[in-house]
Amino acid sequence: MAKHDTEESKSSPISAEQEKNMTPSAGGNSKRRNATSMSMIEPRFRNIYKSFYKESYFTPTTLDLKTKELIAIGVSLVAKCEGCLDGHIKKALEIGLTKEEISDAIVIAVGIAAAGVVDMSDHAATKLDLHHFE
Repeated sequence: MAKHDTEESKSSPISAEQEKNMTPSAGGNSKRRNATSMSMIEPRFRNIYKSFYKESYFTPTTLDLKTKELIAIGVSLVAKCEGCLDGHIKKALEIGLTKEEISDAIVIAVGIAAAGVVDMSDHAATKLDLHHFE
């Protein structure tokens, strides 16, 4: 038995739910649990986030829910948040947004992401005094 093993840890079986959330680790046959969302954030901070999200997203404001959902899709793409994107596209379809409306949000996000690349290259050109095609 290794130094860190205890009788308790050796005798505690893994539940079926825990087993389902485990994947083989790289380079070995042992299993590693998949992390749940926000599993590394203290509960009090998770609760602050959830309260903010609920207040800012679900409380009526000047923006209607469809507009908020389209913004959320675009921001999810630019933020590269796969879970966010999946959830917001599903929600968008549930509340009646069309595939064309969702496409428009995606196209805007592509444009903003591309503008970010142009902006960064402009800053690099200025900083390094590189103006290749002027």
